[in-house]
Amino acid sequence: MPPTPEATAPGAAVPDRGRADACPGALRLHTAADGALARVRLPGGLLTVDQARALAGASAALGDGGLEITSRGNIQLRGLASDCGAELGDRLRSVGLLPSDTHERVRNIVASPGPGGGHAEVRAWVRELDAKLCASPWAVGLSGKFLFALDDGRGDVAALDADVTLIAGPDGSALLRLGRSAAARPVPAARAVDAALAVVRDFLAVLRATGREAWHLREVPDLLPAGTVRLPAFAGTPPPLGAVPGGLSVAQRFGSASAAQWRVLTDAAEGELRLTPWRGVVLPGAPAERLADLAAAGLRTAPGAAWERATACTGLPGCGSSRADVRADAAGALEAAGTGGLPVHWSGCERRCGHPAGRWVDVLATGQGYRVVVQGAPPGRGTAVDVTNEEMAEAVAEARRTTK
Repeated sequence: MPPTPEATAPGAAVPDRGRADACPGALRLHTAADGALARVRLPGGLLTVDQARALAGASAALGDGGLEITSRGNIQLRGLASDCGAELGDRLRSVGLLPSDTHERVRNIVASPGPGGGHAEVRAWVRELDAKLCASPWAVGLSGKFLFALDDGRGDVAALDADVTLIAGPDGSALLRLGRSAAARPVPAARAVDAALAVVRDFLAVLRATGREAWHLREVPDLLPAGTVRLPAFAGTPPPLGAVPGGLSVAQRFGSASAAQWRVLTDAAEGELRLTPWRGVVLPGAPAERLADLAAAGLRTAPGAAWERATACTGLPGCGSSRADVRADAAGALEAAGTGGLPVHWSGCERRCGHPAGRWVDVLATGQGYRVVVQGAPPGRGTAVDVTNEEMAEAVAEARRTTK
């Protein structure tokens, strides 16, 4: 089906941002070169085994059979028929993956995947925030790009520079960070979700009253209440691959899983899967004996490879805007380079879809090769280098080793 107008709940006013918010959803499909694309929001990346199997079934019946994990821990289905929207919606509703038709694109919530290691288990926050977002008519005024992050205190998803971040502290405390502020304000953990939503509602109200255009809180820093607690620099470290306390952690190359790989994942899960914003999957409670099956299916189960923190947009042939088959080129470079380091992201065009936050190596297709530069580098350290495909692996490996 073609893209549909933005859903609007009764009585809600959507700010005029002066440009289209084209984020796809589960009901608002995006037309790509390889067919229609659906993005299914999974708050906190949480999936039951039954829901995970339902997604695989929908992809097999309506799309190309694969599933993609996005940089927000959501799922994309590709290669869909243009007229499959109604059936896809019915399939998602039947397993609880579409609790609100009007709010489905604003359910953008990332969370520390755990299990264990932080000050609190944030799944209760995830479920409370999702339920209250869906129950708030005004929330449809948010763009499909607005992001909430719920951090268990270890600083992993706090590093993603979400619009609103809640950080769990010890003894029932919490911090509320707005935009990319270097400071946060303390709030009671039991009322943290309400405090976050109050700020967002005020943000939308000011936009309506002033006629200002913004998708993100960071675009209107003068509207944000000042924080009182200075925050540390967050590393944003994903969970290590392999056996972790309380379960297993695995990943796919570029977040893409075939139907066979997804089946092995769901078979290994003990009731729940947690998709991460680093395009991995945490399986709470899964025994270490399952790692052999997961590795045999082609999933990444051990840290230290060049593939660590390496991502890429869809590229050709799936995206008509791309100048190259970036995933094939990236795979060749990673196999040849054999080294990790800074996060690295390959992009087929200047939109740089799915790129990481913070400091990262930007590898942009130019049509004649690639342009390699470290984004977020100090002045004088971020010089771009144009290379051919044959020169790219060495240039990327050198950029990833940059430490100053």
